[in-house]
Amino acid sequence: MKRFQELLAALDRTNRTSGKQAALVQYFRDAPPEDAAWAVYFLTGRKLRQAVSSAELRRLAAEEAGIPDWLFEECYDAVGDLAETVALALPPGGGGRELPPLHEWVRDRLLPLRDLDEAGKREILTRSWRELSPHGRFVWNKLITGGLRLGVSRQLVIRALAELSGLPPGVIAHRLMGDWEPAAGFYCELLAPESAASSLSQPYPFFLAHPLEGHPPDLGEPGLWQAEWKWDGIRAQIVRRNGQTFIWSRGEELMTDRFPELTAAARRLPDGCVLDGEILPWRDGRVLPFAVLQTRVGRKSLTRAVLQHAPVVFLAFDLLEADGTDVRAKPLRWRRPELERLLESAGCEQLSLSPVIPFRDWEELERLRSTSRERGVEGVMLKRLDSSYGVGRPRGDWWKWKVEPLSVDCVLMYAQRGHGKRASLYTDYTFGVWDGDRLVPFAKAYSGLTDEEIREVDAFVRRNTVERFGPVRAVRPELVFELAFEGIQRSSRHRSGVAVRFPRMARWRRDKRPSDADTLQTVLALLERTEGDR
Repeated sequence: MKRFQELLAALDRTNRTSGKQAALVQYFRDAPPEDAAWAVYFLTGRKLRQAVSSAELRRLAAEEAGIPDWLFEECYDAVGDLAETVALALPPGGGGRELPPLHEWVRDRLLPLRDLDEAGKREILTRSWRELSPHGRFVWNKLITGGLRLGVSRQLVIRALAELSGLPPGVIAHRLMGDWEPAAGFYCELLAPESAASSLSQPYPFFLAHPLEGHPPDLGEPGLWQAEWKWDGIRAQIVRRNGQTFIWSRGEELMTDRFPELTAAARRLPDGCVLDGEILPWRDGRVLPFAVLQTRVGRKSLTRAVLQHAPVVFLAFDLLEADGTDVRAKPLRWRRPELERLLESAGCEQLSLSPVIPFRDWEELERLRSTSRERGVEGVMLKRLDSSYGVGRPRGDWWKWKVEPLSVDCVLMYAQRGHGKRASLYTDYTFGVWDGDRLVPFAKAYSGLTDEEIREVDAFVRRNTVERFGPVRAVRPELVFELAFEGIQRSSRHRSGVAVRFPRMARWRRDKRPSDADTLQTVLALLERTEGDR
């Protein structure tokens, strides 16, 4: 546990990628396999189910610190991060005692917390807090809440493991996909030159695209590229092996049971194939709004009514495995015809082919791209015909050319502190539009401002708070921002009656007064236009 704490401290001390990678390599070189396995688990963003609720953690921490609940809440409001608040509020202690190794700490303390009553949780938590240094407490609290953000990407961890093992990063990335247990045996196989750890259900790392830089003509001859529509659904892989079907999301979530109609359709596929594509809500040959798909994603039981309301298809756009052989290294101009033949043989409407967009020149493709919204898509994908199927997000072979976002001018209504390094600043904002002479909350946004603008808005919030609701501050309606978003749909859960997709602050409209901001009627008209396009 102490070595893991030291690693996290070393990662926090440097902003240099090379420094972080060196710290990771050193840790994995020295750590025993059973500890390294759990470190890989946490460092790559995997989480255990939260062992103690936030309310329980706050109450027990206040009790251990000997302070009233209201004072703890004031501290939490000032710090903005629960794990850090607990670490700072507790009395001094720990730091000198020898700590159990990471895997024992997880096995004997973290995992049992889930099934204990309050007395049992209190015993483990207080004993651990008293043994740990302030930084150790912070790490421990983060492991409990599942909120451990380490300032390292999954790809950086993969590169460190590749450097240590001498294996290509793509091999490490593939071995880390799917379900695996953080145990010494898995870690040893992860770094082994030859590994039998490949699971029957294991997907491949997803190949991701960068936003198009510059203009399409800069890419060269149009004939070297394949164009497809950019769908707005759930990116997924269908894995068909040994007579079984597995459906994985890009976030490595196994979704087989959530899409029974796709699982049944995949039985038509031959063994030893893996398809990459998009799960989309679909009816009568047209894509439905993403909000329709959301109505079934989080449900524990899929009733007949739910399935009828949100029917889905899988639009495949790449072939990663055929006849049990990894074909990612073959060029797209080979993979695409093979994918077409495979889907034609399957003969199932719910497993369809994402169409290629025929175009003679870049000007024609730009005209087609301008029809994206009426087609219910986000824009166009451009893929080099000679490209292999890569790992992660390398530049040059796949680009996404999205349509310009929709936008609305809104007034800042509420602000809340951020998290992590933004915990002391008001960075999470709620914006409203006018409905007559009153503001109606329209959307929340967290990104889009520079650090200097964030500090300026933070100062405004502190000077112009008119009311408080726990950690939320209502402010004078004086600042206007342009909010950009990818889509808009009706919503009974929002007071404005609409919900937007991927909102962010496009710019601070210092040139506008609050009265110049848009109205709810303008927003509803925009909604009706987008619905009319479809």
